[in-house]
Amino acid sequence: MKSDKLKFVGHLEEVQMGLDIRLPIGAMFTVFGLLLVIYGAVSDKSIYQRSLGMNVNLEWGAALLIFGVVMLLLARRSSSRAKADESEHDSNRGH
Repeated sequence: MKSDKLKFVGHLEEVQMGLDIRLPIGAMFTVFGLLLVIYGAVSDKSIYQRSLGMNVNLEWGAALLIFGVVMLLLARRSSSRAKADESEHDSNRGH
């Protein structure tokens, strides 16, 4: 009975998710960041008097854009590592 549990747990370790959550999160933050950066760059400067003259849209848009790009890069790096590990695992099975 104990060996059956070990086999079941071993089987669960091999199951992988098909979608890395960093990919949609990175895409969403990148799009929102781009929208805010563009709006902050082309908007009228007089609307920022309430925020002590700071272009909040431009600054937070840049922050969101940077975060989104980092998430996309991490997702891409993770997928390339997973593919390399999978091909290594497949080549080891063949021998």
